[in-house]
Amino acid sequence: MKYQHSAAQSTEYLRLALKHMTQHAAGMHPTNYTVWYEYVSGVNPPLRSELDSLLRSGERLNDQTIHDLHARHISELDAKTALRIGDSVSQLVSHVSASTAAASDEATRFGSSLARWNDELIDPATGSDALASGVADILRGTQQMQQAISTLKARLAESVSETERLRQEVARAREEALIDGLTGLANRKGFDLALAACLAELQAASVGPCLLMIDLDHFKRINDSQGHVFGDRVLARIGQLLRANVKGKDTAARYGGEEFAVVLPNTPRGGAVGLAEALRALVAASSIRRSGDRESPIGNISVSIGVADHVAGESATDLVNRADRALYAAKMQGRNRVVLAPRPAAKAGQ
Repeated sequence: MKYQHSAAQSTEYLRLALKHMTQHAAGMHPTNYTVWYEYVSGVNPPLRSELDSLLRSGERLNDQTIHDLHARHISELDAKTALRIGDSVSQLVSHVSASTAAASDEATRFGSSLARWNDELIDPATGSDALASGVADILRGTQQMQQAISTLKARLAESVSETERLRQEVARAREEALIDGLTGLANRKGFDLALAACLAELQAASVGPCLLMIDLDHFKRINDSQGHVFGDRVLARIGQLLRANVKGKDTAARYGGEEFAVVLPNTPRGGAVGLAEALRALVAASSIRRSGDRESPIGNISVSIGVADHVAGESATDLVNRADRALYAAKMQGRNRVVLAPRPAAKAGQ
């Protein structure tokens, strides 16, 4: 969900969210703040509806309830939500900090004016001792206000630093959540996001992306004959080859099990087939040693690859299905080969 609130709106939503948070039993943590921020700002109608129902029942919300609400209505909406919330909170604290600094400057100028006025009034020539005493009281109050604002500024500076640290942690956690631990490639979720983003950026007249679906040949046989540890070494080697040869805006991912995928946003079908052939040849030329065995590398490892180029109006699911069918055709034709998916026939009237 994208927040498009002004500094003034965000400040008001912060006040309202904090008011709700203090009325319930959940801790004062980012998840709780996020739930109430989306509630008071009205950007999440399903969340607001469920929360209204809970509030009408008089229930005092605890951490478990808040986390459940967050999981149902916020976490699953968008993998980038947490990062955007971190940015929003950081901007909010920065705006409040700037406003506080401006107030501090005004208080300082006002205090200086009062001090000069007080000096003038206590001049024996003026004979205005009573008035000077009142101004002195105001001056003391102003100085106390300046001290309070200075303390607030220091705390806000700490909040800005902590918010930025948390934002970086969220970004790092999100990145790690999209990486496959064994191969170092994007995982299935990372692949889905990359392909969706690629298709979302397509212009009406632009050439669509290409997709490679890659599957290790006879992987079950490798696991059965060499063991699962060696099978993992093979998968890791494939990941290494893909990382070394898929660069720039292209995304290599472990699609699942022994199947991999490569999203090529700016590569025409001829280039995609050429890359697929290069990857197939690199795998076929590879030999992988068993752990601790320097004398007997295992060869005869190969992949089959299906290639599909996106056609106008095609969904991500349909593109993957066409590439998968081409991969299946490569398997049926003897494995260790590349097959280009045929383009779907144009529908009547198009």
